[in-house]
Parts: sequence; C-alpha cells; structure tokens
Amino acid sequence: MNAPVKTPLTMATPVAPSSTPRRALPGAEAFTNLIKAVIPPLLGIALFIGVWALIATRSEGLPGPLSTWYSALELFADPFYDNGPNDMGIGWNILHSLGRVGLGFGLAALIGIPLGFAIGRFAFLANMLSPIISLLRPVSPLAWLPIGLLVFEAAGPASIWVIFISSIWPIILNTAAGVASVPQDYLNVARVLKLSEFKVLTRILFPAVLPHLMTGIRLAIGVAWLVIVAAEMLTGGTGLGFWVWDEWNNLNVEHILIAIIIVGLVGLALEQALLLLAKRFDYAN
Repeated sequence: MNAPVKTPLTMATPVAPSSTPRRALPGAEAFTNLIKAVIPPLLGIALFIGVWALIATRSEGLPGPLSTWYSALELFADPFYDNGPNDMGIGWNILHSLGRVGLGFGLAALIGIPLGFAIGRFAFLANMLSPIISLLRPVSPLAWLPIGLLVFEAAGPASIWVIFISSIWPIILNTAAGVASVPQDYLNVARVLKLSEFKVLTRILFPAVLPHLMTGIRLAIGVAWLVIVAAEMLTGGTGLGFWVWDEWNNLNVEHILIAIIIVGLVGLALEQALLLLAKRFDYAN
C-alpha cells in the first residue's frame, strides 16, 4: 500500500491594511469650510465692537454700540417718512445720494471708457492729452464744487459734476493702460487679416482690457461714493452728507455713527456688485 501523502499546512498571508485615507463626508467638509469662512470676520467685527465700547466708556460724548443699535432700530422703523425737504427719512437720503452717484459715475463711464480706449490705441492722442490729465487729476474733488455751483447754479447738478470729474480719471487711466498692454503681435495679426477697427475693438482689445477696465470702474465707484458725502455736506438739500451735517447741528452723535456705518455698508455693496459683474463678463471662465 502506498503511504498517504501529507500535504503541508499553508499559513494565511497577512493582508496589509489599506493606506488610502478616508474621505471626509461632504456635509462635514462643507461645515468646516463654512466655519473657516465665517469665524474670522465675526472675530474682526467683535474686536471692532469691543474697541468701540472701550473708547465709549472713556469718552463722555461718544455713544456706545448698544445705544447706537437702539437708535438705529428707532431710525429704521420708518425710513421713508417725508415732512418736507429738510426733514426726510434716512431711506430717502440714501436713495438721493445713490441717484447722484449713479448719474455722475454713469457719465464718467460713458465718456471715460471710450476716451481711455482712444488714448491707449493712438499715441498722438495720448501725448496730446497726457499733460491735461496730469494737471487735473491731482486736484481735490471739493475744489471743483465752486465751479459746478457757478456753472450750473444749483446744488444737485453741482454735486453730480463733482462726482463726474473725480471718478473719470481712474476709468481713463486704467482703460488706457489695459489697451497699451495688449501684445503687439495681436494687433499685427489683426492687420494681416484686415480686420476693421470695430472688430479689433470687440474681438481683441475688449477681452484683453476687461480686467484693467473693471479695476478702474471699482476705483471710480469708490471715489464717487466717497465724494458725494462731502459734497452734500457743503451743498445741503437732501442726501446722506446733508443728513450727517444736520444731525451734527442737532448734536445727535448716534445718528452720525449710524450714517458712517451706512456709508461703509453701501460702499461695500457697490463694490461686491461690481465684482459679480466682473465675473459675469470674465472671458477666462
């Protein structure tokens, strides 16, 4: 008889643990990103309010955050009342200021953008207008107010004139710089293809200049919103600037602080709106 064959015992080979890291759950990752986005601004706001409250406790005439908050609630309970030209709600004053800024800034964009393209495109025109721009650009915005009052003989158009003349320079200079930075090879190809000036403008220059143009517009709207408050303080009538000056005459410092916050919030909203507009027309996306 043949002896039975003994089979060797086989030992199980240990399996190495997987080295692939576990992926975080989508909800947990979104929550982490939300915390990272929200916590720093909240800490900054809390720090600002804390410093404000500390200064208010040491200053006899400066209201603190809490009393200013209660005053704001009372103020915005009826923001659109109208008891005459010199007694209007805060909502009407904001709208009047925004209307003047829209008109002045719109005129500046309407004239400044084509002029910037022309200056960047044609060296002769750039050399001709460069001394004038260099002379007028450093002039303080409020220095233009007496000229506006003299020419237009009314406070409203004079304020719009100040906004226009103050905000046109960033638009012109940034647009011209963008046109001048377009590579010459692009223009040479357009010349070889015998493209019309309109096609050169729309197909080559505008997409390349858009980032510079949006930067100029953002700077211009910031200048316009900055100038309108000071102009309205001097011209009177309606608007945030006049409202701030009127509240100062009434020694209502809480309302002045509220106006400062409103000016900052509206300026921030305008800038964010322009950023969204820039993304909407971003040719890279």
